[in-house]
Amino acid sequence: MINAKLVIDGREETSDRSIDVVSPADTRVKLGTIPDATAEQVDEAVKSAAMAFPEWSARPVEERQRALFAASGIIHDLIEEEAPLLSRENGKILEESHLDLEFASGICGYTAEIAPEKLQDTLIRDTGGTTRIRRRPVGPVAAITPWNFPVVLSFMKIAPALAAGNTVVLKPSENSPLVLSKVISALQEHLPPGVLSMVTGGDTVGETLASHSLIRKIGFTGGTETGKKVMASAARDIKRVTLELGGNDPAIVLDDIDLSDETMRGMVKGVYSTTGQVCFGMKRIYVPDQLYDRFVDAFCAAVDEIVVGPGDDPRSTMGPLNNASQLQIVEKILEEATASGASVTTLGRKLDSVPWEHGHYMMPSVVTEAAPHQAIVEQEQFGPTVPILRYTELDEVIRLTNRSAYGLAASIWTSDEDHAFELGRKLDTGSVFLNSHSFTSLDPRAPFGGAKSSGLGREFSSASLDAYTELQTISRRTGPPGPPLS
Repeated sequence: MINAKLVIDGREETSDRSIDVVSPADTRVKLGTIPDATAEQVDEAVKSAAMAFPEWSARPVEERQRALFAASGIIHDLIEEEAPLLSRENGKILEESHLDLEFASGICGYTAEIAPEKLQDTLIRDTGGTTRIRRRPVGPVAAITPWNFPVVLSFMKIAPALAAGNTVVLKPSENSPLVLSKVISALQEHLPPGVLSMVTGGDTVGETLASHSLIRKIGFTGGTETGKKVMASAARDIKRVTLELGGNDPAIVLDDIDLSDETMRGMVKGVYSTTGQVCFGMKRIYVPDQLYDRFVDAFCAAVDEIVVGPGDDPRSTMGPLNNASQLQIVEKILEEATASGASVTTLGRKLDSVPWEHGHYMMPSVVTEAAPHQAIVEQEQFGPTVPILRYTELDEVIRLTNRSAYGLAASIWTSDEDHAFELGRKLDTGSVFLNSHSFTSLDPRAPFGGAKSSGLGREFSSASLDAYTELQTISRRTGPPGPPLS
């Protein structure tokens, strides 16, 4: 059993209160505990970050770069050892746990590589004088992250923040914190005290951290409603925010799609990876009316190959949902769909050894003949089900996509790449993928984030460094701009 600790000012601490971490595959199994931090401990963590900020931000970027390269190596070396625990605490299968840790390692390394050039000053010199434009860190950062991909989603904030010279206080989800706590503890030997702290606990800990007056920036990934609360809290002190929120991402099938087994398996991966608990996963599929029946048959055949079981069992291709609350949300959405006349087809098979009644399990399903106003279509289900919707006019699908309050991602499935790129320009989403819609669709060199209620700001790429810096102009002007000096 893992008894995680708080990390404050480089020290490990406990609390008088604790929260049990149980296996979503079998809630009778207690995997460990985490401290439920007090308000005083959150305050101490933030103050230590504020104290460490001047010295850390003054270090040459090359020193911060070396710390991130070290972090990349540490995470990489933990993959084989810790992926099974990540599957046990999170519910997702081993392949997805490996991916979580691999992506986190890669983000640290990539951010370290691009930081020196991206953070360079820009110099403008002409006959009128000299202007220097520099990127300066914003200050202590609160990183608040969810349970579905706990490691990579944390380091999508930690890596650019540290590279830019900020200090960070991390608050992970209490539902999947154990492996992440090991990683944060292991990094302390490569960072000065206070540069990277971690406070664990429930919602009150996150609220206390986000509202602290010394925090200058909040990086948050989670639900849209919570994101609104974070943004409102940030407004009190004009804190900077990066918000990566929910999505109701459509997959748009064109009439020239290849209905091969490979294509169908790719679409199934886009829906059911991490048991459907991916912010930018496929949440609804639009199919031309003349192709609808053949598509549904082919897609359902691929879904029926899914094997449900504990995430750390190598035979499983889909694990349980992470927590009881999320399971209840998805069950309710499916019940409402059935009551409103939609057809719900349950597919796949479960391992004989699954302790079904003791875990947060749900078989994969496909919803057909759903009405546009139903929750299964208009809301983010965040679970192992998807509606397949008919359309006759492509312009109507574009309108429905752009009408949604969400705008995280979309995918287009076609044999005509040029048409797909042109169609992508018409979609009001942060990302558009072509013939894929999963973690393999992401490129860390490209910005990632949402439009509308799906978020604010961008992660990945050099845009992530933009998000954790502010521009400062230092200027000596004695006259109007003239020809540049050679």
